[in-house]
Amino acid sequence: MIEAEARPPLAALAARIARKAARLAEARVENGVRARRRDPGRWRSARLLWPTFAED
Repeated sequence: MIEAEARPPLAALAARIARKAARLAEARVENGVRARRRDPGRWRSARLLWPTFAED
């Protein structure tokens, strides 16, 4: 009998979720700092607007 695993390993999934959570947290912190400084550049930074689309 042939066995196959169609899903990615759980460790890889957990690592991807952790990287995504870290990007979201970093963007939120930076956005908060820029908001307190009233920096209008925060609305022009794709990294802050769409942090989950950033490349690793």
